[in-house]
Amino acid sequence: MQYNPQTIERKWQEKWDTERIFQPEVSGKEKYFITIPYPYLNGNLHAGHTRTFTIGDVIARYQRMLGRNVLFPMGFHATGTPLIGLAELIAKRDSRTVRVYTELHGIPMDVLETLDSPEALAEYFGREAEAVMRKVGFSIDWSRRFTTIDPAYKKFIEWQFNRLYDLGYVVKGSHPVRWCPNDENPVEDHDLLHGEGANILDYTLLKFRLKSVGSDGLGGSDAPDGWVLPCATLRPETVFGVTNLWINPDVVYAKVSVNSEQWIVSEEAYQKLTYTDKEVKKIGEISGRELIGKTVQNPVIEHDALILPASFVDPANGSGVVMSVPAHAPYDYLALRDLKGVELAEYGILDLSDIEMISLIEVPGMGEFPAVEIVEELGVKDQSDPLAEKATKLVYRREFHHGVLKANTGKYSGTPVSKIKDILAAHLIEENLADVFYEFSELPVVCRCGTTCVVAMVKDQWFLNYSDPAWKAKVYDHLSRMRIIPDELRVEFENKIDWLKDKACARRKGLGTRLPCDDEWLIESLADSTIYMAYYIISKYIDRLNVEQLTPEFFDYVLLGEGSADGTPVDPDLVEQIHSDFEYWYPVDIRSSGKDLVPNHLLFFLFHHVALFPEDKLPEAIAVNGFVSLEGEKMSKSKGPLLTLNQSIDDYGADVVRLYILGAAEQTQDADWRSEGAKSTHKQLERFYNIIRDITETTGAGGAQEPEPEPKIIDRWMMSRLQHRIAETSESLDVLRTRHALQNAFYLLMNDLKWYQRRGGTASLKAIASVWIRLMAPFTPHICEELWEAAGNDGSVSLSEYPIPDLSLIDRDSERAEELVENTLGDIEEIIRVAGIKPWKITLFTAPAWKNASFKAALLAKQAGKLEMGALMQDLMQDPEIKKHAREVPKFVQSLVKDVQRWSDEQVADATRPVDELDVLLESAGFIGKEFNCAVAVMDADSAGDDIDPQGKRRFAEPGRPAIYIEKQG
Repeated sequence: MQYNPQTIERKWQEKWDTERIFQPEVSGKEKYFITIPYPYLNGNLHAGHTRTFTIGDVIARYQRMLGRNVLFPMGFHATGTPLIGLAELIAKRDSRTVRVYTELHGIPMDVLETLDSPEALAEYFGREAEAVMRKVGFSIDWSRRFTTIDPAYKKFIEWQFNRLYDLGYVVKGSHPVRWCPNDENPVEDHDLLHGEGANILDYTLLKFRLKSVGSDGLGGSDAPDGWVLPCATLRPETVFGVTNLWINPDVVYAKVSVNSEQWIVSEEAYQKLTYTDKEVKKIGEISGRELIGKTVQNPVIEHDALILPASFVDPANGSGVVMSVPAHAPYDYLALRDLKGVELAEYGILDLSDIEMISLIEVPGMGEFPAVEIVEELGVKDQSDPLAEKATKLVYRREFHHGVLKANTGKYSGTPVSKIKDILAAHLIEENLADVFYEFSELPVVCRCGTTCVVAMVKDQWFLNYSDPAWKAKVYDHLSRMRIIPDELRVEFENKIDWLKDKACARRKGLGTRLPCDDEWLIESLADSTIYMAYYIISKYIDRLNVEQLTPEFFDYVLLGEGSADGTPVDPDLVEQIHSDFEYWYPVDIRSSGKDLVPNHLLFFLFHHVALFPEDKLPEAIAVNGFVSLEGEKMSKSKGPLLTLNQSIDDYGADVVRLYILGAAEQTQDADWRSEGAKSTHKQLERFYNIIRDITETTGAGGAQEPEPEPKIIDRWMMSRLQHRIAETSESLDVLRTRHALQNAFYLLMNDLKWYQRRGGTASLKAIASVWIRLMAPFTPHICEELWEAAGNDGSVSLSEYPIPDLSLIDRDSERAEELVENTLGDIEEIIRVAGIKPWKITLFTAPAWKNASFKAALLAKQAGKLEMGALMQDLMQDPEIKKHAREVPKFVQSLVKDVQRWSDEQVADATRPVDELDVLLESAGFIGKEFNCAVAVMDADSAGDDIDPQGKRRFAEPGRPAIYIEKQG
């Protein structure tokens, strides 16, 4: 039967739209409000979006079928600078941009030429995004659609920031921000081509001062205290263990005046310093080669450190000068070890043997020099060995969590490493022995305009005061009561909250809302995307309101219940209706999102909710999923490779796309879209379609099927397995394990049905089809609607009841009986394959009574916690019937004890339920004979004689595994 996905999908999308079944109204039913991230309108949606969005749709459809009143809305994000930058590139006919958007995004050139303004781009991509979301079958309430540049939405954002300002959470000051020198704007993740996850880290810049200066231009009256070689570190405590500095001999360093001091740093570091609040001036240059061989004074201890050459020093990282702590840093130890024996005479260095490691941290269970110990333990060969990174992480983790400073750190002795950084850094900065240097956690960070970003100290900038301890405490408190899916991410959320610093919330350039307290600034694009879920409730009514009516008093009453309906410019009845809607739908029951949003949007989502809303309106749950790559490569809207959602649907069909992407990975695991995998999924879905259609045609559509008076074992087995599949699917969907859910709802159930039909089962087919269609409806809704209708059911399967397991139908006896048949069949097939024979007759021998009795005794002993070979043998030999087989018992019991000892309590309890193996195999003899096209006889080993079993095969019969004697043809 031909499965035509595009025809079926178009039919049901039109029907859903006409009947508006996904546009819920307030009712007496239990509500369920789910939101997913609205997409940014700078390109067509791709397979990466598919995963996050489809997971959201599966949740919505599943909850709807559980009987809840589900709201699943969608809006679009357009604020910030990306659309402006893209419009400028299109207007200039930038060749790379034209190629990306015509070839990868599939936009005809004549259409692309018209998209030369941010507004045109927002309108075009918004229209395209809605169309493809409908095309993939998302059950979205489109009556609530909006974009973040709509005038009404801007009023909502103004209200939010006025409230935050009044609460003291929007503040003005000087803070480090990610900065685009070209746009002269702070940038956030949505503005970046590279480095979206980069955070700003505050390094301690330790001031090492040059000694032994001669006629090299480094001394003189202009530098009475010596030139400073600053070293950036996240672990200032390790300054007590510095043995040497590293300088790249092939780099030309800058001689720089910084406030009242003279520093030597890389050219890149000098450029970064110009964006700080320091007075910085370049006064010369010096080759790194000239610095090697000189010594510096450690700022905290009486110790001179030699400057050594190191080509691994990256001038773009930190200050371009690196301090070496070989006792505690594996890379430093390896670099020093690798350097010994290298000819350094050109630098005036004749011997490195007098460089002794300095141990400063004591770690329980580790020796004096942890770096050396770990390097030797892991067998790290040299600096280029990948194990060096592992060694570094191991040392850092152990020292951070368990280490304390030794006596040679003076007044800091005994301080835990985990608590020393801020204390020591503050002291050193106060004594002018160190400074602060801000750097990204990863490099490079590149703006969408193509400019490499820097950390800039911006004066009179507006910030969200996320570092406020009281605000953080509220977020921690609510997080402790939320569901986080998967739960192991809870620790990451806690860590991110702990590390979160103040964030710039305004910029000079871009699309968006003016900052109410200072209209020279525009609110930043992540800052205006924190509580927009609340706006979905209002957006439904926006066409009945004028923008001027959206006053602070309106939002105060609608969202917070403050004031009165009469105190707004809007008709009081309408205000009450909107407020009533908000009271019904809020809070958000689940926010489902990609893991890239954990360190930014999802944190801000929590912060802003706890700041603005009462406890009963705070989000209930957050679910996080992984990324999607394309044929092993990371997808990118701006560079490629890229598979647009529209193209994937045209190629394979919406249900195939959904089924494939949902089954490709679990929760935070990353998925990889492979075209071969998608093609295989199409075949599987077509098979599902044909199986259900065949069942429908065989059993007839509509009406009730008369059940057989006495269901056979195979019927009871099938209904029992079906309950397990239902339960496993539902339990997996509750925690968004879509891959495991599909394994049970689709692939394993398909295998069960295949076995059922192979065994001649027919009585349960109609019941199976009804359950299976509904079980799969959240995943592949179009094909399930079609099959639901073909089976004669009224209404939409999307609004039907999701299957619930019937515990009364779980039948372990029938399951164990079928396991016996299936295993026996497999054993026969293996014998025939190995022997290369064609059977004429197969005789099966069930285990003799003494083996069954021994088996039962072993199970009981295991349950009593007393399973032991000697004791079991002693007990068994008390039985006269067993004692008759004294020669055979020891070997059998030894194997028995070994097996049963490995079993779980559940397996043991299951095995204690008796299965009449003789009866089961007698009933299955016809089936087995048909499978092998030969006669099949079944008897117990006790009653068989040598005339029936001339080869003595019956002696191998065991409980659960009958002996097999095959007589071959001819």
